Amino acid sequence: MRPSAVLLDLDGTISDSGPAITASIAETLAAFGYPAQSPSELLRFVGPPIREGFRTLAGVAEEQLDAVVADYRARYNERMLHAPVFPGMADLVRDLHARGVPLALATSKRRSLAVVILQDAGLDRYFTVLCGASDDESRARKADIVEDALAGLRARGVDVSRAVMVGDRHHDVDGAGEHGLPTVLVRWGYGRPGEEDGAHAVAQDVADLALLLS
Repeated sequence: MRPSAVLLDLDGTISDSGPAITASIAETLAAFGYPAQSPSELLRFVGPPIREGFRTLAGVAEEQLDAVVADYRARYNERMLHAPVFPGMADLVRDLHARGVPLALATSKRRSLAVVILQDAGLDRYFTVLCGASDDESRARKADIVEDALAGLRARGVDVSRAVMVGDRHHDVDGAGEHGLPTVLVRWGYGRPGEEDGAHAVAQDVADLALLLS
């Protein structure tokens, strides 16, 4: 693909955060009396903005949403640094940086948390820009985050004419598509069959992704 820049999702792409997120969601749903969800159902929450997830996937009423999200965040904050980087992804990030390919983080996770997670993994130094949702999630759609990442790269003089998005969910494909970016969907994340529709390519493993981005 010879990308001029690469935008990377975090959850399900760089970080294996599913267990920490789903455990926190399950505890929050139980605490507020919502029906338990299966492990596969809970994985649907990983990727989109968390408010959207509670609203659409758990049926949380609007008047209760703030309290539910606050409870989830308190539980998740205690676990968020327990999520390992997927095998091979740290090496790929370092390799892309060494080759002079500018990197942007483009995650729907709150930026304030995403930065801490990348710092803990020792990867933040390899990114030209770090973009994520605002703390109040008023700006959390993947298309908005992609827009912010592209603007940040351009402001630093980066050529984004062949920028590529890498993610694991249809939100990544759709959000990048709104800006004309091709997406590589990775299979080691939390996407379900069919979420690759519209993706430029599918990477079964990190070696596949490295080849696609070479």
